[in-house]
Amino acid sequence: MNTLYKISLTVLFLSCAGLARAQHKSVKDTLQLDSVIIKESRPKHLPNVSGTNIFAGKRTFDIFLDAGKANLANNNARMAFAKVPGVNVWEMDGAGLQLNIGTRGTDTHRSIETNIRQNGYNTNSDMFGYPENHYNVPFQAVSEIQIVRGSAALQFGSQFGGMVNFKLKEGDSTKVFGFESEQSAGSNRFFNSYNAIGGKAGKVSYYAFYSARTGDGWRPDAAFNSRAYYANVKYQFNDKGSIAFQFSRSDYRQQIAGGLTDAQFTANNRQSTRARNFFNPEINIPALLFNYQFDKNTRLEVTSHVLFGQRNSVQFINTANIPDTVNTSLKTFNPRQVDRDYYAAFTTEARLLHTYKLGNLNSSFTAGVRYFEETTKRKQKGTGTVVSDFDLSLVKDYGIDLRLHTLNYAAFAENMFQVTQAFTVTPGVRFEQINTTTSGVIVNRTVPVSYNDKRNFPLFGTGLQYQLANGSQFYGNISQAYRPYIYAAVTPADQLTIIDPNIKDSKGYDADLGYRGHISTVFSFDVDAFYVYYGNRAGTLTQTDANNVTHLYMTNIGNGVAKGIEAFTEVSLIRSFDKSAGSDLRLFNSLSYTYGRYTSGSLNQNGKNVSLKDNHLEGTPDWIDRAGLTFLSGHVSSTLQYSYVGKSFSDANNTTFNATGATGIVPSYHLFDWAFNYSFLKNYHLTANMNNIFNAKYFTRRINMYPGPGILPADGRTFNIGFGVKI
Repeated sequence: MNTLYKISLTVLFLSCAGLARAQHKSVKDTLQLDSVIIKESRPKHLPNVSGTNIFAGKRTFDIFLDAGKANLANNNARMAFAKVPGVNVWEMDGAGLQLNIGTRGTDTHRSIETNIRQNGYNTNSDMFGYPENHYNVPFQAVSEIQIVRGSAALQFGSQFGGMVNFKLKEGDSTKVFGFESEQSAGSNRFFNSYNAIGGKAGKVSYYAFYSARTGDGWRPDAAFNSRAYYANVKYQFNDKGSIAFQFSRSDYRQQIAGGLTDAQFTANNRQSTRARNFFNPEINIPALLFNYQFDKNTRLEVTSHVLFGQRNSVQFINTANIPDTVNTSLKTFNPRQVDRDYYAAFTTEARLLHTYKLGNLNSSFTAGVRYFEETTKRKQKGTGTVVSDFDLSLVKDYGIDLRLHTLNYAAFAENMFQVTQAFTVTPGVRFEQINTTTSGVIVNRTVPVSYNDKRNFPLFGTGLQYQLANGSQFYGNISQAYRPYIYAAVTPADQLTIIDPNIKDSKGYDADLGYRGHISTVFSFDVDAFYVYYGNRAGTLTQTDANNVTHLYMTNIGNGVAKGIEAFTEVSLIRSFDKSAGSDLRLFNSLSYTYGRYTSGSLNQNGKNVSLKDNHLEGTPDWIDRAGLTFLSGHVSSTLQYSYVGKSFSDANNTTFNATGATGIVPSYHLFDWAFNYSFLKNYHLTANMNNIFNAKYFTRRINMYPGPGILPADGRTFNIGFGVKI
């Protein structure tokens, strides 16, 4: 990131503040423009208390999705999360089939270190043993995204990456029946169909959608077919209580074009190295939600949900410099590797919030318990067929056949003490018990496995918040975090990794100190300094053995620290000078600087210990900046967005080059995106989106496993247009 760029960011930040300094009126929720009501969709922080949750003193965001501000048709995450500083996005595919986000040095792979929720309940496949998020919710179904940074550990779980909750739309309570539909088509035979119904009749309200997304992909051999279903029926049995049944399902089949070496990427970043690799997850989530308001001061929420499904892949797994061609001795292609996981999980969470008088002021206490049980049946390294289509049948049994079981009990309590009208203190505690058992066979079914581990640990945290008279507030918090080592750290599916048999859990903490607020409807800001300590951080090293063979070694690399600044500003350029203007032009900037480094750790390289101190944390760019202009005028909304992501390293020993492409530097990149929405005749709208407008050649990650190994090129220029109706 050069000096000129840093200076331009500083000027942008200061100019936003200067343009808004003179404004002092309160924020309004809606604006009346030419008889069209446009919702104010500025990002906000979550309120001190919401439902049974306490957010006072925490680093939070509340994001409202809009078709004129993000490409919702293909779940473009870098646009949806543009106004949340520091979100690192791994762009595994241009179809948005998986959500791959991380913050402050956490792993982006299927958001594995982030507590992902929908309507308050988890969608990760297994919160402890295999916390990857295979479930895919279409952004067109999302009403808002609630985000709590690392201090989410006490109320939601121990993840370093915090919590992200997708709140889905609900039916129009003024109608017995409502209908909405949007059809979008674009480059590379992209097609997306979103269709929903909703309404309310008496004490029953409902909302349901069906979404389908297909396309050929930007690269050859990258076709996909995705579907998502959801139904929510809610019964309000009296003015105090309700019960709702929800069912969600997502499934897709994706062809994987494979990873590239650096030479291949330089020569042609759009080429494919694999035509016979496929991936297919299927996730089902039925849930039951009970809410009861005993009185104005006491509220109970109980959520029970089941997650069951599977993850399937069939691949020719080898480094990108080894082509998948006909084996001359076999006279056919080589057999592919078949891997299958089967998930069955049950979770119940109960939360109670009570507001009470402390002196003359209202304070709030929340407490809850969680029961979680999950079984994964993992069958890997099966020898598949030599055909080219999606075929999971075997010619030789699985080399790994395991039963992985997790049992978790948790309890938490937090209390927001309203010390004065302006000052709150929120201490909290969480206690976790995790029982993990593993049984089965590995190493071509020759080595039996029998493992049992039981861990108990408390987590503590405290948040502070001080409200100023001008609508702004100071906030700060510190909270412990914990990450158990995952199943993949014990039995990897790929052929390239060796496991440290003594790998341990990771422990640490997350701290924030920030200042946020707004000035009238024309200026919003949130500036935060953070510090994350990540002890016993697990990861991979590139290692050369005595035979000069390079492989990857998974272990506790050492202790890491991520510290830096996250800053968001948004200013209304037109209304700063004319508050009665019928249109507006908003300029936003979302900037983060993360100094992610190892503070200890070493690598044994050919018998010599090499220190990893001061090495970059893997997958952690120093700078991430997203800036944009949004135009609003009656029926029209449109956003032009710029993204910059600095360089990062793919392994802990900061390898700069590897002939296979599986490790090395991930270079910095610049992108421009555009979204447009036009509403007309009250019930109709048109959308248009273009991503990577200037066709930048870049990638966001190297990887040693699915869907690589090697460099995974990001999509070049793509577009889609859509037509929607809502009645």
